[in-house]
Amino acid sequence: MLRVQQQMVFSSSFSFFLWLLILSATFSLVLGNKAFIGTYGVNYGRVADNLPPPESVVTLLKAAKIRNVRVYDVNPQVLSAFKGSGICLSVCLPNELLTDIGVAEDRAMSWIKDNVQPHLPGTKICGIAIGNEILGGGSVELWEALLPAAKNIYSALDRLGLAHQIEVSSPHSEAVFANSYPPSSCTFRDDIIPYMKPLLQFFSQIGTPFYINAYPFLAYKNDPSHIDINYALMKKNHGIYDNKSKLHYDNMLDAQIDASYFALEKFGFDKMEVIVSETGWASKGDDNEAGANVKNARTYNKNLRKKLMKRKGTPHRPKMLARAYVFALFNENLKPGPTSERNFGLFKHDGSIAYDIGFTGLVPSSATSSFLSFKGIGASYVMVSSSCMAILLLLAL
Repeated sequence: MLRVQQQMVFSSSFSFFLWLLILSATFSLVLGNKAFIGTYGVNYGRVADNLPPPESVVTLLKAAKIRNVRVYDVNPQVLSAFKGSGICLSVCLPNELLTDIGVAEDRAMSWIKDNVQPHLPGTKICGIAIGNEILGGGSVELWEALLPAAKNIYSALDRLGLAHQIEVSSPHSEAVFANSYPPSSCTFRDDIIPYMKPLLQFFSQIGTPFYINAYPFLAYKNDPSHIDINYALMKKNHGIYDNKSKLHYDNMLDAQIDASYFALEKFGFDKMEVIVSETGWASKGDDNEAGANVKNARTYNKNLRKKLMKRKGTPHRPKMLARAYVFALFNENLKPGPTSERNFGLFKHDGSIAYDIGFTGLVPSSATSSFLSFKGIGASYVMVSSSCMAILLLLAL
């Protein structure tokens, strides 16, 4: 009788263990074609000569529980550092390669085999961005190359059996819009429409969201006398009222996101999701860069994080989760342009926090403890797994 009872207990435990495995696999499949986990992500720019090594950056990201990261190239050292991290990584086909990749699919295939496929599946590459802010800036030659490059990259991924797990997208700047205020009046620029519409048609077919780089900071900097700083920073304010849509906005980011939705609707893409591929606030700037200071950067990024953690939508799309990648992880000392360009980081070049919004910096002392804590987590996982197996073996006796 005892032997039978032990077998029954083992059978029940094994069934439960098997059920957990199946549930885990199913959950992974459900999330497998998503290029964005949750609502919060960060851009890991590396235009600097003083940043921590990628391995330390991954430790920092894991400590901060940041699960979505965008990089602007396919640096092999960076991609290798993310191996086994579980972080959802979006890489980029640089702007200068668009024309070449757009010529033929075999060139896209070679690029993927050389730069992306060798890192799979260890590194969780969830997306490939085709260039950055192509339409509305740069040369018309690049505008013309954008769609062919996107199609060739997608086709190559499809042939390799990777299209279901790696999303093909392209982030845009606010320069693609003719106007965006109030949100309901937003439209695409006339000169961009011949390139934007077929691109959206293709992305709609393959299920890609519309990615927009939305910066309330830039809007405020360009017109500080007419924009309420509290509205831009997501602090308490009177907000704005859109007479046409009858919607009220208490922060500019929501208005910028909804402006994108309204522009898409005018083209018939009312089902397409909008994701913010870049947003942030500079902690330092030149004398003519209004609002660029540590206090405002901390306020904006802290309020942004709170907002995204609530997992809510916008006034126009309340049921569609607002998702955003913060720009940027680090201050980047080699970026050209005004001082603000080099001071968007949540962290300084040594990994310490630029200001406190709830993250722990990767300074020498904490870097060691963080590394050890992750080793400890790994060891604990092995111990728990071993204990579970031992229990199952005992039950089988």
